[in-house]
Amino acid sequence: MDNSLSPVLILLATAVLVVVVCRILRLPVMLGYLSVGILIGPHAFGWIPDSASTRHLAEFGVVFLMFSIGLEFSLMRLKAMKRTVFGLGGAQVIATILLVMAVAWLFGMDWRAGLALGGILSMSSTAIVSKMLVERAELNLPYGQQMMGVLLFQDLAVVPLLIIIPALASQPDNLPATLGYAMLKAAGVLLILLVFGQHIMRRWFHVVASQKSSELFTLNVLFITLGLAYFTELAGLSLALGAFVAGMLISETEYRYQVEEDIKPFRDVLLGLFFVTIGMKLSLSSMVSNLGWILLALTALILFKAWLVTLLARAFEGDWAVALRSGIGLAQAGEFGFVLLTLTDEAHLLSDAAMQITLATMLLSMLAAPFLIQYGEAIARRFSAAEWTNRALQMHQIAIQSMSSTGHVILCGYGRSGQKLASILDEEKLRFIALDLDSHRVREAATAKKSVVYGDAAKREVLMAAGLMRAKVLVITYTDKHSALAILRHVKELRPDLPVVVRANDDTDLEVLKNAGAAEVVAEVLEGSIMLASQALLLAGVPLNRVVSHVQENRARRYAMFNGYLRSNQNNDVEISDEMQPRFLNVLLKADSAAVGKRLREMELDTLNVEVKALRRYNVHGAQPSEEMILQAGDVLVLLGLPETLEIAETWLHKGID
Repeated sequence: MDNSLSPVLILLATAVLVVVVCRILRLPVMLGYLSVGILIGPHAFGWIPDSASTRHLAEFGVVFLMFSIGLEFSLMRLKAMKRTVFGLGGAQVIATILLVMAVAWLFGMDWRAGLALGGILSMSSTAIVSKMLVERAELNLPYGQQMMGVLLFQDLAVVPLLIIIPALASQPDNLPATLGYAMLKAAGVLLILLVFGQHIMRRWFHVVASQKSSELFTLNVLFITLGLAYFTELAGLSLALGAFVAGMLISETEYRYQVEEDIKPFRDVLLGLFFVTIGMKLSLSSMVSNLGWILLALTALILFKAWLVTLLARAFEGDWAVALRSGIGLAQAGEFGFVLLTLTDEAHLLSDAAMQITLATMLLSMLAAPFLIQYGEAIARRFSAAEWTNRALQMHQIAIQSMSSTGHVILCGYGRSGQKLASILDEEKLRFIALDLDSHRVREAATAKKSVVYGDAAKREVLMAAGLMRAKVLVITYTDKHSALAILRHVKELRPDLPVVVRANDDTDLEVLKNAGAAEVVAEVLEGSIMLASQALLLAGVPLNRVVSHVQENRARRYAMFNGYLRSNQNNDVEISDEMQPRFLNVLLKADSAAVGKRLREMELDTLNVEVKALRRYNVHGAQPSEEMILQAGDVLVLLGLPETLEIAETWLHKGID
C-alpha cells in the first residue's frame, strides 16, 4: 500500500490542531505553523523529512506572499507617505545592515555573511504588527503610521535582497561582476515587464473577465502568477521576484480586489507550508545547547532595533514619545526574514550553529512581539517624559471642551455616521463632544466650530476627560468590535447606568456587545434591508401608510425600547406637546436603594403609568422584565413615561413609596 499520503495527512492534522489553539489563544497563526514544523521535523519527532521536494513546494508560499505584496504596491500610497517610507524606512534598513555587518566583523564573520544577516534582521513582522494595530485601533495614530511606513519599505527592500543574497554565494573574485550582472539582468527584466506588461495585462484580463467564468478567472490568476515567477527564474533571478512584478502589474488594473480574494486561499495554505518548513530547520537540541547565545542575541536584537528605530524616528518626525512607541513595535524579526534566511542557507553563507541561533532568535522575538506592542504605551511612559506630557496635554484639551457640559452626548468617532448624528443633535439643541483619531478631520471640525477633539475613545482617561461621569448617553459610531468592547468595559466600571448605543455591520456580535453592556446595537445590514424593502414596496404600488407600518413593525421587533410604543402611535395623527411626550430614563439601583431585594411589581410603577422597558444586569440584558423579578444592586432599569412621573418613579426606586 502506498503511504505517500501519510506525510500530507500528518502535516494537515497537526497544522489544523495547532492553528485552532493559536486562534483560541489569539496568537498569530504563523507562530502555529512554525511550531508544527518544529514538532514534526527531523530534529524532533521526525514524522516528515526535510526533503528537497518539500522545500520546493514551500517556495510557492513565498511566491504568493510576494504576489500579495505586489498587489498592495501603490504609487499613490508611496507618494503620500514618501518621507516615512523612503526616509525613515530606508534609513532603518540601511543602518541595520551596516551595523549588523560591523558586529559580524567583530565576531570574525565574513562580510558577505554579515550583509545577509543584516538584511534578515532588518525585517519586522508585517503580519503581527498590522494585526495588533488594527485590533487596538491604533493604525491611524502617529506611531501606527510610522510603523506601517517602515514596514512598507521593508517589503520593497526584499526585492533587491532577493537578488543580492544568492549572488553572494559566488567566488569573492567574481562577486562584483556577479552582483553587477544580476542587477543588470533584474533591471532589464523589470523594464520589459513593467513597460510592455501593463498594456498586455489589462487587455488580457478584459478578455478573461468577459467570459464570465469564475473558475477561468482563478486559473488565469494562477497562470499569470506562476508564469511570471517561472520567467524570472529562467532569467537567473528568483521565483519571488516574478510574483512581485505580477502583483504590481495587476494592482494597476480594476481587477485587483477580485484577484486578491481569489488568490488568498492558495497564498494562505502554501505560505503556511513555507513556515512549517522553516520550523523544521530548527533543532531543539541545538537550541538548548546554545541557549545562552540565543538569549543574548534575542536581547540584543530587541534592544538594538528598538533603539535604532526610536533614534531614526525621532530624527525624522521629532517626537520622542511617538518614536519610542514605533521602536518598541518594530523590535522583532519578520516573516520576510525567514525568506531571506532560506536563501542564505542555500548559499551556505552561515554556519550551522549561526543558522540555528539566528532562527531561534527570530522565532522568540516574534513570540515576544504581541506583548511588546500591547505594553508599548506603559514602556513609553516609563522611559519618556514626553509621553506623559503629550497625554496630559491631550487630556487637558479634551477636558476644556467638556468642562461646561452636563447631560451631554459623547460620540466615539466623527466619521460620516458621527457627523450625521451630530447634526441631528444640533437640531435638538443637545450638546455633544466627539472623540476622533483622524487629526485632519478634527482640524476641519474645529474650523467649523464643532465640539470635536483628538482622542482615543477606547482609553479610560480619554473618556473621563470627555465628561463620562456627567454624560447622558454614549454612542460608538464606528464598527470596530475590539474598540467597542474596550469602551463598554470602561463604561461598565465607571458609569454602569450610562446607556451606550453601538453601531455594528450586522448581528454577528450582537450578543457579545449586549453582554458587555450595550443598551442597543444598531446593525447597518438590518437598517439597510428595512429601507430597501420600504422603497421596493412603494415602487410596487403598496399604499404609503402600509409601508410605514411595515417599517415601524420591523423596528419595534428589533429594538426593545420601541416595542409597543410605535405600534400604539402609528395611527395617531394628533400632535402632542414635548412635555406630554413619553421619554426614557435609566435608573441605577445602588446598595441602599429601597427597591433592592424587592419584586418589580412591589414598586407599583404601573400606578404612575411608568413602564419598565428593559433591565440591564451583569451578563443579563432583557426586554420587558417579569413582574416577579427580584431587583438587585447594580441593576439598571430603563423606564418609559412622562417627565413628571419618571421623576416620581426614580424617587420610589431609591427612597421607597411614600
